Amino acid sequence: MSNFPWLTTLGVIPLVGAVVVSVLPRSSARLVRPIALAFSLVTLVVGILAATQFKLGGGHPQFQLAEVHSWIPQFGVSYALGVDGMALSLILMSLVLVPVSMLAAWNDVPEGGRREQTYFALILVLETFMVGVFAATDVFLFYVFFEAMLIPVYFLIGLFGGPRRQYAAVKFLLFSLAGGLIMLVAVIGLYAQGPGGSHGFLVSTLTGLHMSTTTERLLFVGFFIAFAVKAPMWPVHTWLPDAASESKPAVAVLLVGVLDKVGTFGMIRFCLQLFPQASHWATPVIIVLAIISIVYGAIAAIGQNDMMRLIAYTSVSHFGFIVLGIFAVTNTSLIGSQLYMINHGFTTAALFLFAGFLIARGKSKNITDYGGWQRITPVLAGVFLVAGLSGLALPGLNSFVSEFLVMMGTFQRYKVAGGIAVIGVVLAALYVLLMVKNVMTGPKPQLVAAADGTLALNEDGSRPHTGVSATLFDEPETQMEDIPAEAKVRGSAIHDLNIREKVVAGVLVAFLVGLGFFPKPALDLLRPAVSATLQHVGVHDPAPAHGVAQDGSSK
Repeated sequence: MSNFPWLTTLGVIPLVGAVVVSVLPRSSARLVRPIALAFSLVTLVVGILAATQFKLGGGHPQFQLAEVHSWIPQFGVSYALGVDGMALSLILMSLVLVPVSMLAAWNDVPEGGRREQTYFALILVLETFMVGVFAATDVFLFYVFFEAMLIPVYFLIGLFGGPRRQYAAVKFLLFSLAGGLIMLVAVIGLYAQGPGGSHGFLVSTLTGLHMSTTTERLLFVGFFIAFAVKAPMWPVHTWLPDAASESKPAVAVLLVGVLDKVGTFGMIRFCLQLFPQASHWATPVIIVLAIISIVYGAIAAIGQNDMMRLIAYTSVSHFGFIVLGIFAVTNTSLIGSQLYMINHGFTTAALFLFAGFLIARGKSKNITDYGGWQRITPVLAGVFLVAGLSGLALPGLNSFVSEFLVMMGTFQRYKVAGGIAVIGVVLAALYVLLMVKNVMTGPKPQLVAAADGTLALNEDGSRPHTGVSATLFDEPETQMEDIPAEAKVRGSAIHDLNIREKVVAGVLVAFLVGLGFFPKPALDLLRPAVSATLQHVGVHDPAPAHGVAQDGSSK
């Protein structure tokens, strides 16, 4: 079955699902969510089967499961797909997060109908583009998927987001388009430097080109700017907090947990592999930007009252670690960065989705509107704590392994940068533990359900600040029939996680713990890709320093 088009199949299945979901008649509206979930699960199963065809160890080509077909031969464009360990791991992570996000988003569009069909169809279309962007081995095809991802995300934010959704969607689109257009110029310039031909845009064709120093540096900058915006790095990160805060939690997961990885993935696949000399030239500046991202993102997160914005700013800090590991260019830091991309996807998914579960109950994103929720939603509080501890890289959870490898690899080459980056590790404990403390700990809250459908959480039992009539819930077990109809919140009192939400939490916590205690399978998958990258860049790990005695012998 080695000739089977696994990667094309992975892209086609969710696309077919999107079409099916879109054309369902109104009489079958209740089937929209199960059908969308089924297509995402089938895609995951096919992805796992494809992974079994991937050969580990040396002696294999850089890209496996390869498909190469002439697409636009006049311009050298090919439909070329293939994966190394890095691309395959990111695709598998995406295929896991899509059904998990769908389960979490089960009630995101309560009005149902065409809006619900559009919502789930867009998520499936986005899944197709996510597979394509990580699997593309033709630079122009990569660019097509890179830009195509913007379309479903724009509509997912703009049509289904919060009160400022249009502003957030347009800001996301403008930043991404600006970076993409700069990259398009660089893509054309890179092709002009190559040998041309009907497959002139293949990564394998463009690797190792001889070009002038100035040309290589200009092309590198064109690619890097687009990836820095997507990553996102300081100072081109400002679209992320708005987009994440205004998105539905499931959309925020796919945006930050998957799409933003395209930026760091592109830095490895294109910036390092295609422009090794320019990468070395730009490294000092990029290291500084990564350090600023780490510290700035952490400090900004500490100052946030909006939970979704706080989680978004933590990602700015975490992406700083990933970029730092990439451009430290050691075996340890590179494999740490690639593992960090996977771990960050699961950690961020857990944080956004668990925060979303909380917001769905409390009707507020503000941390100060909560307190003591572990006493009424203990399961939610427990998994929220696990996700937070993963975010601060607690030993035994997934993020610790990757963050430790990045830091250890960075110290091999850039001790000062590694020392400053430690500040981000310390600050992570502050923004995570303060959030958990302020939201989950404290005395049992008295929940006030207001007639306008909101909840106010007042420790003294006072009425909501909105001034509308309200009924005080002294105990979470209060029977709904004892509550006036105008005081009910969507027909139910506050409850802990239901079965569907527990499935979501269980899957994510399993990855947080599993990759923390047993990262070997992921590391084995990533190691050949790291070796190939180092070979393309022509960099070796620095030799250990040895002291020298006065007589000239080694100590």
